[in-house]
Amino acid sequence: MGKSDFLTPKAIANRIKSKGLQKLRWYCQMCQKQCRDENGFKCHCMSESHQRQLLLASENPQQFMDYFSEEFRNDFLELLRRRFGTKRVHNNIVYNEYISHREHIHMNATQWETLTDFTKWLGREGLCKVDETPKGWYIQYIDRDPETIRRQLELEKKKKQDLDDEEKTAKFIEEQVRRGLEGKEQEVPVFTELSRENDEEKVTFNLNRGACGSAATSSKSSSLGPSALKTLGSAASVKRKDSSQSSAQSKEKKKKKSALDEIMEIEEEKKRTARTDYWLQPEIIVKIITKKLGEKYHRRKGVVKEVIDKYTAVVKMIDSGDRLKLDQTHLETVIPAPGKRILVLNGGYRGNEGTLESINEKTFSATIVIETGPLKGRRVEGIQYEDISKLA
Repeated sequence: MGKSDFLTPKAIANRIKSKGLQKLRWYCQMCQKQCRDENGFKCHCMSESHQRQLLLASENPQQFMDYFSEEFRNDFLELLRRRFGTKRVHNNIVYNEYISHREHIHMNATQWETLTDFTKWLGREGLCKVDETPKGWYIQYIDRDPETIRRQLELEKKKKQDLDDEEKTAKFIEEQVRRGLEGKEQEVPVFTELSRENDEEKVTFNLNRGACGSAATSSKSSSLGPSALKTLGSAASVKRKDSSQSSAQSKEKKKKKSALDEIMEIEEEKKRTARTDYWLQPEIIVKIITKKLGEKYHRRKGVVKEVIDKYTAVVKMIDSGDRLKLDQTHLETVIPAPGKRILVLNGGYRGNEGTLESINEKTFSATIVIETGPLKGRRVEGIQYEDISKLA
């Protein structure tokens, strides 16, 4: 094995040392060469290739500096745009990510001496929003992409249109209310004073006209006849019947409303708890998909007899009668033939039994009819295969 072999300890050590970032003062930007120590950098500066690069740079040094500055600016802004977008971020965080790439353009080869100078230059050129804080300089990228500007204009236009539609609707409603009030004369209650011509006259109230329609009338008779008593009794009985009928109707309305509210609450509860990461239920037929148990149980069907901690099931094999304790990741649901009974395992109709109506093989979904619960008889389309399983 020679001294310069690829697998010698020295070669391996050199490759390990060359990984990652090295000291900036031992880097030559013109030759794009990184030296590991001062002696290596000194030898590189005395080399013929480095001398040729210096002669080329001495002919037009400003051109090389402009080239390196432009490359540094483009790479820095591209990283800022892709990594942080239009978020406000510390300039040192972006710079540390930029220099983590080994082949990056070093700042000492550009027209900017420090990162602060470069940050101020970005603010003056309008490429970024910059602000100085006690913690340092923060920058925020200004996205001037035509597509982004077009999307922003469309969003602003849509918001303005929505506001205009709301204002138009409000004005239209106000106009309708005003027109309705103009067509009708508002009834103003008139209050009159209760006057009595003779202090000895009795004031009587006619109950036949209702409690609100009381009128002060004078009567010279001192007593009521039997016909008046009958009239009062019949009026009272009619009022009782009317009140009983109205109360019965109101109770029926309340009952209907409460049933509707109950169904709506059930629907909302199902929407809130629509999907979960567990689906095992007792008395459903499942299929074993893991190969760790051998070919004896692979792709075999069984009945879930018990669910443990939501994610584990005790499965009784249909063909052999063996009992196995399996995780739900090792099982899959079984889709029966149309017309058979199924159980919904996940989604808004979780826990309801139903009948399989049809299967859509293109979308891997099924159409079912709910058979239990308050939603009995509802036809549901687009139920995924993994959300239903055959009942034992």
